[in-house]
Amino acid sequence: MQTTPTMEQRATRVAELLMCAPSAYDLVYEINAWMHLSDRPDKQLAWKQWEQLYHTLTEQVGAPVRLIEQASEAPDMVFTANAGLPLPDKQLVLSRFRHPERQVEEPYFDHWFRSQGYTIHLLPPDCAFEGEGDAFLIDGMIVAGYLKRTDICAHRYLSQLTGLPVLSLELVDDRWYHLDTCFLPLGGRLVAYYPEAFDWYARRVIEQHFETIPVSPEEALKFACNAIVFNTAVVMPAGCPILRFHLEERGYTVYEVPMSEFIKSGGACKCLALYLLQE
Repeated sequence: MQTTPTMEQRATRVAELLMCAPSAYDLVYEINAWMHLSDRPDKQLAWKQWEQLYHTLTEQVGAPVRLIEQASEAPDMVFTANAGLPLPDKQLVLSRFRHPERQVEEPYFDHWFRSQGYTIHLLPPDCAFEGEGDAFLIDGMIVAGYLKRTDICAHRYLSQLTGLPVLSLELVDDRWYHLDTCFLPLGGRLVAYYPEAFDWYARRVIEQHFETIPVSPEEALKFACNAIVFNTAVVMPAGCPILRFHLEERGYTVYEVPMSEFIKSGGACKCLALYLLQE
């Protein structure tokens, strides 16, 4: 079993975050288990919640945040974690969304990253991959989810591109359709995760490779794992006191932000931010 990382080891290589203000955010289709046209988000409240998250990150945590403008025909573009997987040296593996409703986002993210000097890597057209929603760079490896939104072929591509080993984790519950909804890297080999989101073999792999903080079903349903980690700060959805206790016990500073209007679309704090790495 790995030991809890020191405060120095927890510092990540994340330099900035990429976010997208919800100027066109709405729920106009159903492509995951959380989305119901009968329960659409309150747009004004969503704005307030996004702004609270933004100000918590920039003013209280001190995280630099870059912004991309939302396209009018892309209501889920606010979930920038799904744009792609940033790699060292200003490289990005651009997402290939499984659902046509989100494929409209791809050219906008492609254009933004190219304009910032990134080298873009494209997967084959028939290989679905949904970026940092399903993949994290952790301690010399890539930890990646598959089955719901990302195909296993993407893991092979990531390994070939980076030369890094990939831990492939199968997701088995439609409510936790992206890895970042049920798996929270905290720095070093410490993670929080919701075990029931994974098949038995994935749970075994996680327990063998990481020091784990299991998340309860009640807090998993509040998207407890979908939190932003910046150095030793954790910004997480409100209403998850058990995970907050475990994090503060380990020396993290925790900030809570209400996320009700984004959870209606199947996302929360981390879904709304993409980690941009140091150059």
